[in-house]
Amino acid sequence: MKLYNSVGPNPHVVRMFMAERGVDIPKEEIDIMAGANRQPDYLEKNPHGQSPALVLDDGALITEITAICEYLDETSPGDSLIGATPEERAQTRRWTRWVDLKIVEPMTTAFRGAEGLPMFKDRVRCLPEAADGLKAFTQDNVAFLDKQMANRDYVAGDKFTLADILLFCFLAFGEQVGQPLNRDFKNIAAWFDRVAKRESAAA
Repeated sequence: MKLYNSVGPNPHVVRMFMAERGVDIPKEEIDIMAGANRQPDYLEKNPHGQSPALVLDDGALITEITAICEYLDETSPGDSLIGATPEERAQTRRWTRWVDLKIVEPMTTAFRGAEGLPMFKDRVRCLPEAADGLKAFTQDNVAFLDKQMANRDYVAGDKFTLADILLFCFLAFGEQVGQPLNRDFKNIAAWFDRVAKRESAAA
């Protein structure tokens, strides 16, 4: 297998997941800042053009960070970060999808329309007119999650899961791109600080 890796929160999710699961895969760096992921040689391997991408030994391509993580979880020995029972897996997937739709997507779309506009304006459709609203929408959902986590240690319950990794990597990204974590959200702030101390957070 080979993981096509780069800077950015999406590859960070996969690297952190791999570190937590003890998975080591050869990596090839893709310079997305220079637009290498939009060049023909990379698009031939990965027509989606994004990073990360996992290529299996038989040449099969897996993209989308949650799909990559689930594949690695199911094919690696050790304790799952998705869940050991149908209910645990359902709760992890429920909250992972919620974080993706309610926090990750609006945050990244806002970034591409604001601070990231110089990089992305000639690569994908950007929505600068929507950036402020999307940033506010993201914060509304962080506020909602803050209340939900008043009586639990992690996003999906009492265990650290993929949902935590996804949320952490993108909140850490937000800190760097003009969407910092509001420390008034005390439950999320305390959770964020705990997760930041995990060795995998630096992956």
